[in-house]
Amino acid sequence: MASKAFLIAILVAMVATPSLATDHMVGDDAGWKVGFNYTAWAQGKTFHVGDTLTFMYQEGLHNVLKVTGPEFQQCVASNTSDALTSGKDVVTLAKTGKKWYICGFGDHCSKGMKLVINVLEAEAPAPAPIPTPTPGSSSATDISPFKSFVWMIAALAVFKMILA
Repeated sequence: MASKAFLIAILVAMVATPSLATDHMVGDDAGWKVGFNYTAWAQGKTFHVGDTLTFMYQEGLHNVLKVTGPEFQQCVASNTSDALTSGKDVVTLAKTGKKWYICGFGDHCSKGMKLVINVLEAEAPAPAPIPTPTPGSSSATDISPFKSFVWMIAALAVFKMILA
């Protein structure tokens, strides 16, 4: 019974709260390929913790390696065991700071298959504006305690019906 209420609460929270994370398709329609300017692609974009990068490419022809700054500059990867190779790789940006990605196949990195981004803190939702009351308009103090009580009973009845 309690787990049903918990699941309903989670569902309501998911529907009621808009997702602030953005999915960035690396290279947009071009995808992850040789000869594309990923520096230009990243310019003007803002990346936040919680956002995702989706690398789309033909499986077997490319990969995605997360590297350090010096490895990025030299187009080498010291650890290739963590290579992403599915052709539809999704990377969730979990921490702030610079992130470097390259393709580890042949000379693909030196031919432009490299991406550097700066990840910022997660965006906070904008606070809802507080309306200023105008003369003659209603305010919270105008609601009678009886009306509040009736609304609370109605809400509890609906909640009880959902759980039953």
